[in-house]
Amino acid sequence: MKAAEPDILFRITEAVRGRLAQQAPPVDMEARAREAAAERARAGSRSLRTSLEQPGVRVIAECKRRSPSKGWLREPFEPAGLARAYEDGGAAALSVVTEPEFFAGDPGWVPLLRREVALPVMQKDFLLGPRQLFEAALLGADAVLLIVRILPGSLLTEMLALAGELGLEALVEVHEEDDLERALRLPAPVIGINARDLGSFRLDLEGASTLAARVPEDRVAVLESGIGGRADVAALVERGFRRFLVGEHLVRSHDPRAALAELLA
Repeated sequence: MKAAEPDILFRITEAVRGRLAQQAPPVDMEARAREAAAERARAGSRSLRTSLEQPGVRVIAECKRRSPSKGWLREPFEPAGLARAYEDGGAAALSVVTEPEFFAGDPGWVPLLRREVALPVMQKDFLLGPRQLFEAALLGADAVLLIVRILPGSLLTEMLALAGELGLEALVEVHEEDDLERALRLPAPVIGINARDLGSFRLDLEGASTLAARVPEDRVAVLESGIGGRADVAALVERGFRRFLVGEHLVRSHDPRAALAELLA
């Protein structure tokens, strides 16, 4: 009997560990990251949470070049133009997928897009340890993604605390009930409920919305993945949800600005 293939999330995180092991971090990385955080605080931050808490339907629009399950999403891929289109279309924030091997991302897109738009910019990657938070701070990210499933034990607590020290807001992502219980035990104000299982990449928007309904009102719940158009948003708004992270639907559209404006209408 053939052994089961490792799930996609396992393969991605192993690849991330391999890349981190190949390059030693600069000896002064932490000091420079903390200096960058202090400079950003003096200049005034762009708050993901504040933007999401504004009235109406709020969308974190995603810049993503490739998907492990769907392949190339947009070619040519021009992240700066895409970000400007999202801002013009009414996005609450940007999510920038920077993982290079499976998503064809580039960490250099974070500072690029932050120069192009006035929106909060969230670096979306597979963060496994403090070093990557220091890197995010040096890139100028306003927020980062922390995936509960890949941060076991006390590591999630430590990463959330360090992100706060570096002036990085965190979207703490869950997919299952156990993930949510862990997230709710922490002072995590923004919780993302991913309808996509990152192990199999299967979608379950109904299950995600059921889980999102358990997020207390003093937290910001963001439904991620599976939004295929205005009808999906309208149905979820009817159920009391109004904050979403949308990637593939917008990235694949002929006119991302118009596609986003339609979701918000």
